[in-house]
Amino acid sequence: MMNAKNKQPKRGAVEAATLVVQAQPFSIAAEQFRTIRTNLRFTMVDKKVKSIVVTSANASSGKSFVAANLAATFAAENKKVLLVDADLRKPTVHRIFGIRNFNGLTTLLTEESIQLEHMVHYSLVSNLFVLPSGALPPNPAELLSSHRMDVLKAQMEEEYDLVIFDMPPILPVADAQIMAGKTDGTIFVIPQGGVSKEEGKKAKQLLEMVQANILGAVMNRVEPEKDSYYYYGEKTDPYMN
Repeated sequence: MMNAKNKQPKRGAVEAATLVVQAQPFSIAAEQFRTIRTNLRFTMVDKKVKSIVVTSANASSGKSFVAANLAATFAAENKKVLLVDADLRKPTVHRIFGIRNFNGLTTLLTEESIQLEHMVHYSLVSNLFVLPSGALPPNPAELLSSHRMDVLKAQMEEEYDLVIFDMPPILPVADAQIMAGKTDGTIFVIPQGGVSKEEGKKAKQLLEMVQANILGAVMNRVEPEKDSYYYYGEKTDPYMN
């Protein structure tokens, strides 16, 4: 168990190959993430967005890659950003940032005496903080739908300018649907050629059932030489989830 007296978050090492906005700030990829940030700003004009869910229809869509780079892009604007790995089934964020995953969100959900600040890690990106998933529980959906999760989310939104939740894909499990109903907005990651029309429609219906505010979709792994409409295209993602 982490020493509760240690109130300073720990620093992790960023994986340069995954956090392209930090390692290659002048690349096409980084520019596309800045475009996404700009587009999201327009959607936030009428309503202040403090929390965002990032999900996809199926696994292996690159949603964790998108969530991490989007969080770093917002942090570059001097916003205090918290990236939460709320994928309590197949977490990836701790690997992206090179931090241990012994404690994290599940610790906070199951032990009310533990404070949020004791579980949060610094990243090497200024203003970007990371909360890993922690140990994998037997009941992820129940934990995410709990009153304790509501309390934690409210605290996160109070202490940070923006909270981004990296969630599991929406079709296999209910976790993303649960959090999409609690947060201010949802971003849907679509890998080019990786989602059928029927799967996309079903995922959208599940989000609409909880009255999720769908901010938009990010098309992932698009060939830039073939298309110019994409938000972001990347052929290889070492931490696909």
